[in-house]
Parts: sequence; C-alpha cells; structure tokens
Amino acid sequence: MQNPGTNQSGMRQGNERLVLTLLRRHGPLPKAEIARMTGLSAQTVSVIMRALEDEGLLARGTPQRGRVGQPSVPMALAAEGAFFLGLKIGRRSSEMVLVDFLGRIRDRRIRRHDWPTPEAALDFADSAARELTETLPPTLRPRIAGMGVALPFRLWDWPDSLGAPSRAMEAWRDCDLRAALAARHGIEVFLENDATAACGAELVFGTAPLPADFLHAYVGFFVGGGMVLESRLFPGRRGNAGALGSLPVRGADGGTVQLLNRASTARLEAALLAEGLPAHGLWSTAEAWDIPERLLTPWIEDAAEGLAQAAVAALALLEIEAMVIDGWMPGAIRQRLVAATDRAFRRQDRAGLEPLRLIEGSLGPDARPLGAAALPLAARYLT
Repeated sequence: MQNPGTNQSGMRQGNERLVLTLLRRHGPLPKAEIARMTGLSAQTVSVIMRALEDEGLLARGTPQRGRVGQPSVPMALAAEGAFFLGLKIGRRSSEMVLVDFLGRIRDRRIRRHDWPTPEAALDFADSAARELTETLPPTLRPRIAGMGVALPFRLWDWPDSLGAPSRAMEAWRDCDLRAALAARHGIEVFLENDATAACGAELVFGTAPLPADFLHAYVGFFVGGGMVLESRLFPGRRGNAGALGSLPVRGADGGTVQLLNRASTARLEAALLAEGLPAHGLWSTAEAWDIPERLLTPWIEDAAEGLAQAAVAALALLEIEAMVIDGWMPGAIRQRLVAATDRAFRRQDRAGLEPLRLIEGSLGPDARPLGAAALPLAARYLT
C-alpha cells in the first residue's frame, strides 16, 4: 500500500509539471486561465503557482486590467529558473550549449573533428561544461539542472563513411558515455539518439505548428529520424525508433539502398571531393554554403526522392499526419529540400493512403544540441 504522504507529494509534483508544461506551450497565463485549462481548483492553482514562484521557476508579468474586478497577473516561466547543458556528438563536430529555462541558448562551444572518439568526446565535454558554467554568475551555477547528450547510435557500423579506422569506432561499442559524464560532473545525465533528440527539440522548443502524429527527418552527415505519436516522442524499445537512415528505398539505378545513401550531407561532401573542391565548409557552418549549383540541385532532388519514399512507408504503416524535415544546412536550402520532397511525394504511388503534409522544421543546426538540453528539462519539469 502506498504511503499517503508519498502519493500526495507525487500528485503535487504532477500538477506542478502540468502547469509548467502549459506555460511552456502557451506562454504567460493568468491563474484563472490555468485553472480552466487544467480543471484544478483556483485554490490548488494558487498554491502551485506560489510554490513554483518561491522556487524561482516562475515570474510575474504586468497586471492586465479587465472591465470588472481585480487585474489579472499573467505568470510566465522565469528565464533563470533553471539551466541545462546540451552536448551533441556529431560525426564531424561536437557542440555543447548552455540553455536557460525558456529554451534560449545562452552560449556554446564547438569543436570540429575528422571523426568522434570517446576519449575526445569526454575531453571536449569537460572543457566545454567548465567554460559554459563559468559564464554564469556564481549564484546561478547551482541552477544547472542536468546534462543531456545527443549521440548517433551504433557509430561503429559506418567507419568507412567517416574515413575512420575501425578500431577508433569500435571503442564506442563498450563506451558508457552517460555514466562517465555523470561521474565526472556530479549531475544527472541523459542520453538519446541524436536524430531522436532533434525531434524532441522540435516538440519542446520548436515554433512550427505540429499535428499529434508525425515523422521527423533530420538531414545531417547521415539522415536520421524520430517518431511522434499522440503528441509524445516515441523512442522505441532501444531508443532508436524512426531510424530513417537504415530504411530501404529505391536507388537512382532502381536497386535497393539505405536512405542514408540518398538523403545525407555525406553524399554532398563526396560530390565536392570528387571534383577536387573543399568540403570543410559544410561542417564549419550551416549558415551559408558555397556549393556550385550543378552539385547542389542534383543532391537536393536525390535526397527529396528518398525522403518521399520514406514518407510513404511511414504513412502506410502508422497513418501519420505529417513529415517534418529539418537539418544541418542553410535555411534557404532546407526550404528547397522540403519543396522538392513535396513534389517527389506527389509522384509516388499512394493508392489507398491519405494525404500527408510536409512541414519545414524550425530549429535547423541547433536542433540536436537543443534536443540534448531538452532531455533533463523534460525529465524534471514537463509532463
């Protein structure tokens, strides 16, 4: 039998998470509106709001006077209520961000590499976490509420694509990065597949209007994905649901290939190198790429064809409402990729299937580190 006090404490924490989730989703709200939306009594909401305000998680807005009665005071999330570290380990670079309670990136550290190794990842995480923590005033440093890690799973499966020695990638097989970071930094650490984390970031921090069920595709060095069902991230049995890179699709020659062979920035890198052109600009910045149109257009069209086939497969299996496409690339190229995927989708044989919307993601290059930071945020403060 449960201890009554424990049960009441759990209920109170659940209600606090509910309130914080509503404020994150809808922005500042007065207590009366929160009571209406949650079905909680006005007294219960007042107690919750007072506790959250005392904890520094909420801030009072400007009173809004109505026609009658006392003015209502909207309550909002306090930017400095909590902070989170988000670490992204990528195939060509690593990045750590410091994110506040509103989801704003306060600062970041980036290190480029030819391929990732556990030793280098830990070394970067140590220095980046120390430097980012020191950017906060001493009084706010205890408010760092955890670290999230976004990491490609099964890195040892593709050493050749990285130009990496097999032994370097094999080191990841037995590496428990989450436990190592938790031991070094003394805070709770969460770990998620990088593409799944990017999907979670769109749910928590994104600005695009999203349906309840959708597939999220993130085009980085390899394409990856995430699944959202009933407005919740569906990670799967081993945290690798929506592993789009491994999905079989038709290749340009009519044979079968994995989607990562059609819809990945690695293909664009290979095209540049094949012509003797530098490819490091792809990874040094996602804000502007200097790529000849004769290489960029075929890459976009080929990637779009693969993504469209993936969208049809997901629609047939799960009856999703939309596919969100984001990635490490300039916004103008992302727009072209979404438009091209929409055209390719309309060319597919979709007999017996409902329509599907193609939606442009809103976070771009920041999706994976933000998704990492969202892991401790969601675990501690959201429903």
